[in-house]
Amino acid sequence: MIRILTALAVMLVSAALHAQQSELRIRAARVLDGTGQVLANAAIVVSGSRIIEIDTSGSRPADIDLGQSTLLPGLIDVHSHIGWHFGSNGRYEPRAATPAQDVLYAAENAYVTLMAGFTTIQSPGQPGDVDLRDAIARGVLPGPRVLTSIVQIVPTTGTPVELRQTVRELKRLRADVVKIIDAVGGRGGVEQTMSGEQWQALCGEARAQGLRTMVHAQTTESVKAAIDAGCMQIEHGVGVDAAGLALMAERGVYFDPNVGLVMQNYLRNRARFLGVGDYTEESFASMERAMALNASLIRRAVSTPGLKLVLGSDAVAGGHGRNADELVERVRQGGQTPMDAIVSATSRAAESLGLEKTIGRIASGYQADIIAVDGDPTKDIKALTRVTFVMRDGTIYKR
Repeated sequence: MIRILTALAVMLVSAALHAQQSELRIRAARVLDGTGQVLANAAIVVSGSRIIEIDTSGSRPADIDLGQSTLLPGLIDVHSHIGWHFGSNGRYEPRAATPAQDVLYAAENAYVTLMAGFTTIQSPGQPGDVDLRDAIARGVLPGPRVLTSIVQIVPTTGTPVELRQTVRELKRLRADVVKIIDAVGGRGGVEQTMSGEQWQALCGEARAQGLRTMVHAQTTESVKAAIDAGCMQIEHGVGVDAAGLALMAERGVYFDPNVGLVMQNYLRNRARFLGVGDYTEESFASMERAMALNASLIRRAVSTPGLKLVLGSDAVAGGHGRNADELVERVRQGGQTPMDAIVSATSRAAESLGLEKTIGRIASGYQADIIAVDGDPTKDIKALTRVTFVMRDGTIYKR
């Protein structure tokens, strides 16, 4: 909580600075615009919550000069479980003692995530996400912009008629996305494919309600069923073959494989998870096997022409604030170019969220979600883990 109060103090300083001047000029050695373009010695001009100009002339002094740093759009994580936390005993806690405590743990995770340079996240999802999302949007808590599914839908949720009703209820509750899990059983366990009627009900009703869908799918069969029903984002996909990857590319479906943080985080915090719920010795052995499968998957995904990779870390307890590790590992293990990794976490991720006209780019008219990192991430992707400046919606949270 002390860290959150410190961030609120920084916000007050930022507000005072904005009150004294109508424009704020932020300069660095290079600016990455989020689409693959690099501008040398440019200044980003911010007014209120928006970017109004990118000045490459160098003719006017900067209000904030970040020297040899790199400026880029705030990073976007399309799959982060913001409420997952370790309890007061240091162990994984699926639910805190009270709903209020759950939201406070989520607020702490949100702060840590924002300080790591992530100005937007999608959390799939738990009911407390709605209160957290709204509090951050009001400006009373420091954190990334939050989108949430509120709940996760599994094959046993109901009949096609009941599933359509569930989607309509999620719309009423102000969900941003529908999260579908096409698997049941133990962790890393059995794949149970929904019927074609269930898929059509979920994906069709989501489209009718103006909601996006994201699908936890581990096999080519599940991926094909989801895509044929009109779902547009696939998560995990560890068992997807070349044909499944090619189908995603052909249909313009976004793919978020989660290969660089989640399993590593579980294994790093093994003692804190083991024995809680379905976290058993067997499930950890399955995770260790999945590490090799993930390494193969990301290599195949990166080499699939036209595949729309987006950044999702699947951050759980212990992983918040380390979200950029996912990008580091995609470059290291999969051979993704650093620039494409950056695009996957900025403009392409924004596009997957339907927010491509407002965030994910450094361009006039876009929200002033701006971060700076120490070094040049196009040459050293680990620079994304060294965040030195954070602005969201024109408010400075970290300097």
